[in-house]
This record gives sequence, structure tokens and C-alpha cells, in this order.
Amino acid sequence: MSKNRRVLIAGESWTVHSIHQKGFDSFTTTEYAEGVRWLKDALEAGGWDVHYQPAHVAVREFPFTAEDLAAYDCVMLSDIGANTLLLHPDTFVRSKPMPNRLEAIRDYVANGGGFVMIGGYLTFQGIDAKGKYLGSPIEDILPVTMDIGDDRVEAPQGVAPKVTDASHPIVAGIEGAWPDLLGYNHLTPKAEGDVIVTVGEDPLIVAGTYGKGRSVAFSSDCGPHWAPPPFVDWAEYQRLWQQIAAWSAGA
Repeated sequence: MSKNRRVLIAGESWTVHSIHQKGFDSFTTTEYAEGVRWLKDALEAGGWDVHYQPAHVAVREFPFTAEDLAAYDCVMLSDIGANTLLLHPDTFVRSKPMPNRLEAIRDYVANGGGFVMIGGYLTFQGIDAKGKYLGSPIEDILPVTMDIGDDRVEAPQGVAPKVTDASHPIVAGIEGAWPDLLGYNHLTPKAEGDVIVTVGEDPLIVAGTYGKGRSVAFSSDCGPHWAPPPFVDWAEYQRLWQQIAAWSAGA
């Protein structure tokens, strides 16, 4: 029996700290949440062995070298800013030199690994450009370039994706209209990038190669809010993500 393909997903988690003001008095509550379940379920349904690191775990435990990352067929970053991978607590708190994990991802892909960046408020450039991936080793390996500032395109009215390269394996077997999305990160395809799906006038899915490996940019979210219930519950959602992962991993 063949070994299951392995994927590492980092990000898709957040903590909300709320202040409740009731007249003279106030109190606070804190809630932790994850938005990975739709993506994780989709990949596991396709036979992938999913290793998930929420952002607060990834800051310490995300692999430090290309050799460590080589244990995975595909690496996905989703809604996790560059600072989380650049500023390990030993560096930020103790001023200890540590490996640059963005460079590790670049070298992993150059050596034949698969990489997928998924959009969100803290991926690509994100809200107030706090994603901070412009000019980084991650931009080097992606088939897109990023904006200088805040790159969000909010579309509360909904905007429908359209397939532009139906021959690509990432969209093989996916027919009919796609559900609307509610926003995305604005990206510019590199000359060598293959724009497979657009959203509005901009790219949604762009695929490309770097060294011996492959990378995919998915400019919207894998879950709410940009990917609303009709999208995450779409009959083709699982097929789409399974094929994104498989193509990036060399299938």
C-alpha cells in the first residue's frame, strides 16, 4: 500500500479579545477560533495526511530548514503573516539568531517541493500590508507579484470566479458556474505564471514553477468570510483543493 501524501498547513487561526461595556462596569472575554476545517476535510477526503499548525503553534514549531520541510509533499500558508515565521520567540524576545523560515520554504520548493499560498487578511500583503510578503523569498517562488500596500479587494455584493484555462489539471472535471466569493487579494501574474481562474478582472488561481518545484497562488480565502457557505459547501470544493494540492506536489 502506497504511503499517503503529506501536507503541512500553517495559519487559519485567530484569537478575539472582546470588551463588554455595560454602563459603569465592563468585563472582557477571549475566544479562540480556527477556519481550517473545510480545507482540512477536503484534503483528508482525498487521502492526504494533513499536519495542521495554528498560527500560535507555527511561530515556534514551523520547520526551520528545507530538509525538514521535505517530509511534506506540499506546504500551505493561509492567513498567516510573514512576521509569524520570521520572528521566532527566541529571536524576538532573546535576540537569538534563528534560521529564516521564508528562505527555507523557498529552498524547499527549489528542491522539488509543492507550495500553495491562500489569500486572507494576513496573507500576500493583506490588511494594511501587514502580511508583509512583498519582496520576500515567498514572492520569489510564487507565480505572482504583490501590491505595495493593502491589497484587499472587498466584494460584499459577491463576485463569481471564471475558469480561463479549462485544460489545466487543477480544474479538471470541474464544470458549471462557481459560487460567488466576497473578496480577495489583488495579485499580478508573472509572465511565466498560468492564470487558471479569474475573479472580477483579477487572478484567483495562478500556477507556476520554481526550480524543481511548483507553486500555486489562490487569491481568496479557503473559508469564511471571503469564501461564504455556498462556496465552502460547493460540490466541487473538495475536488478543487485536492487537485490544487496534487498539482503543486508534482502530480
